[in-house]
Amino acid sequence: MPKDRKIFPALFITAAFLFVLLLVSIQLAAQKPTAVISGKLLDEKELPLAKVSIVILGRETGIISSDSGTFRLRVPADKAIALVFSYTGYKTVQRNFLLNDKEEEQVLIRMEKSDRVLPGVIVNDERDRKEAGLIRINPKDAVNIPSPGGSIENLIKVFVGSTNELTSQYSVRGGNYDENLIYVNDFEIFRPYLVSNAQQEGLSFINPDMTRNVSFYNGGFQAKYGDKISSVLDIQYKKPKKFGGSAYAGLLEQGLELEGASGNNRFSYLIGMRNRSYKNLLSAQETKGNYAPSSADIQGLFTYQLNSRNSLELFTVYSQTAFNLIPQSAQLTTAVFSPYFSSNLALDVFFNGQERDLYQTGILGLTWNKQVNRELKLKWMVSLFNDHEREAYDITGDYLFGERDFDKTSADFGTIVNPLGAGVYQNYARNLLNITVLDLSHKGYLNRGNHYIQWGLSAKQETVHDRVLQWQYQDSAGYSLPNQPGSLVLFSSQNGQSDLQIGRLTGFIQDNISFPGQRAYTLQAGARINYNTLNQELLVSPRLGFSWKPKKSNRDVVYRGAVGIYDQPPFYREFRKPDGTINKELKAQKSWQVTGGADFNFHAKDKPFRLSVEAYYKSLWDVNPYNVNNVHIQYFGTNNARAYAMGIEGRLFGNLVKDAESWVSIGLMRTREKIDGAQYYDYTLDSLNRPIDSNLVKQGWIRRPTDRLLTLGMFIQDYLSTNKNFKVYLNLLYGSNLPFSIPESVKYRNALVIDPYIRADIGFSALLLDNDKANRRSHSPFRNLENIWATLEIFNLIDRENTISYLLIKDFSNTTYAMPQRLTPRLINFKLITRF
Repeated sequence: MPKDRKIFPALFITAAFLFVLLLVSIQLAAQKPTAVISGKLLDEKELPLAKVSIVILGRETGIISSDSGTFRLRVPADKAIALVFSYTGYKTVQRNFLLNDKEEEQVLIRMEKSDRVLPGVIVNDERDRKEAGLIRINPKDAVNIPSPGGSIENLIKVFVGSTNELTSQYSVRGGNYDENLIYVNDFEIFRPYLVSNAQQEGLSFINPDMTRNVSFYNGGFQAKYGDKISSVLDIQYKKPKKFGGSAYAGLLEQGLELEGASGNNRFSYLIGMRNRSYKNLLSAQETKGNYAPSSADIQGLFTYQLNSRNSLELFTVYSQTAFNLIPQSAQLTTAVFSPYFSSNLALDVFFNGQERDLYQTGILGLTWNKQVNRELKLKWMVSLFNDHEREAYDITGDYLFGERDFDKTSADFGTIVNPLGAGVYQNYARNLLNITVLDLSHKGYLNRGNHYIQWGLSAKQETVHDRVLQWQYQDSAGYSLPNQPGSLVLFSSQNGQSDLQIGRLTGFIQDNISFPGQRAYTLQAGARINYNTLNQELLVSPRLGFSWKPKKSNRDVVYRGAVGIYDQPPFYREFRKPDGTINKELKAQKSWQVTGGADFNFHAKDKPFRLSVEAYYKSLWDVNPYNVNNVHIQYFGTNNARAYAMGIEGRLFGNLVKDAESWVSIGLMRTREKIDGAQYYDYTLDSLNRPIDSNLVKQGWIRRPTDRLLTLGMFIQDYLSTNKNFKVYLNLLYGSNLPFSIPESVKYRNALVIDPYIRADIGFSALLLDNDKANRRSHSPFRNLENIWATLEIFNLIDRENTISYLLIKDFSNTTYAMPQRLTPRLINFKLITRF
């Protein structure tokens, strides 16, 4: 066992200590001055109103008026507060107060009857407490979270600590971007594969305005979900009952969502359209030039009820992203501190050429649902996915490398005054990719008392046509690298063409069992099978989950856990080696995983909170190692490594103010890998840097590219104490350092370090038009709108220059320097949102 696995108890103790501090801070509160508000409530006929709810705005609990309509409530003094008076069938009344210490004020409140229909009561189950790894997310928060993406994936990043604001991809518990499953209405979703830089990405696939339910599993997921080894994102779109919709327009993105149903509710439709341009965001980056990114999509879900037992669903998606760039120049700077010298090293690059990328994705899915009886439901699904990608660039960069003058009084301010190197590099690519996936599936659901049995079968035909032609040429001080006298050698190159036909057969069966009684137990037991025709590998993956809720306990606590085998058969990107060739003999990456934890509900200062803690361990074999540069993943294309990941995560959910849930997520994690046969020579050099001796070093367990020890995510919602219509949203992310590799180097694999990621985004929202239509004029253009919100967002509030990767540059003495490539700076965004 690797030595650093011994740190797991220390990680557990550290995490427990952090959460104890957090809980103690909630409990501690200084004695504050108070005042008293008393009064009487009357109806339109001047009769007293009994049992009227009286709550301080933002609080979960309050008091009710007496049978004579009177009340008396102690409130905080020396601060602005608001009392909210509500009663079924009457309009809600709000009164603002600012009282001194020990002051008492009497009020008389008259309430008017309302014609508005109260919304139905929503009953929440406890799946997110009883299923290991499950996090239920409110899709409405995706509209509120201040972030450039404004997507459901941005909410997930707060939980898992993934740190790159330009991409909708995320890393979970030491896994990479390719290890996450995504389903929309039970159809598996695929992402573009040729994207190498997050700025090339377009819209997130998931449209938050169309979303009804979001279930995210960061591990321990059940057998009904597919064959990946990190996470599952299960999305269910809405099924409308009446006409409605929403629209928004901002500096970065615009969108429209329409929904409705026929008079007899047999037919319903849900349509979403979005458009995004990151031009303003990308133009503020270090590389200056003419950016022309654009991304648009249209999605539709159409349902038709054939009769009381049969229904059809048609799901359609078309998405297109174009990224065009004519770069002009870039100025990179980094501080270097060493035993020999300290300086501000800089790189000035002047470009010639352009990049033109295109990514097109389409999905067509049809579902037939049959409710055989109250206990049995059957589903048949057919879907066609097509992905067409084109990546083309030919960019030459002339660069000067050295020490930059930062003395503002100097005539050379901002220029390189002490050159260390100069050269030229050229990046060239003409890559094409076309993927088609035809999927025929069947699923069944049988509810028999304490048993809920589910099963499924799927047959897929995957067709891949691709052509990879890309190379990089480097010239430093007049010499091509690597330098071979008499010949011209490219620094790196890939050249390959492949046509793959892969058939996949998958199936699962599972039983969710509940054991009612004095102690509430649940058990989820199942297994998956997977077979593909390319390498003829058969995989069997048993999985088991459980939960236990002691009923006699004074505390509201649920204990849960899961254990199982999780395999990941290779897809297009995993097959391809660094030289562009395809390894058709590549096997699936395999793992066994165990996770366990507890979920606590409690109250602090009359506010409800929920604390969820989970520890996990993953052991992996037949691992396909990889390097990560920005969002590009380059696999070795071989099963020649072992790996493990272990950690502990904790999340605290709570309403700091009523109807505005906030949460904090903390994670400690360690992941390591050991590559078979990885070794290198350490050389002893003389005074002229000539080798005189060598020592063979066998590489042991090293950090994986996703190894991040500490992550912290926080999403806070709040509003004014006297006005719920002015809201603030704060999104905080921290991730400790990540390793970075020097390509094709065993000794320096994951030897460089990317500095910690720190980011804060803040948003302010104001209600411009409320949903009270009684006061609107008949000819008002806004008479049919439910509400209008205006939002101002400040991205990267602290203007931190977070690093995403490194550009490697050599000086005149052939010494390599790593120049950091940064993510986005501070930016202001404004948008309007309306619902109707």
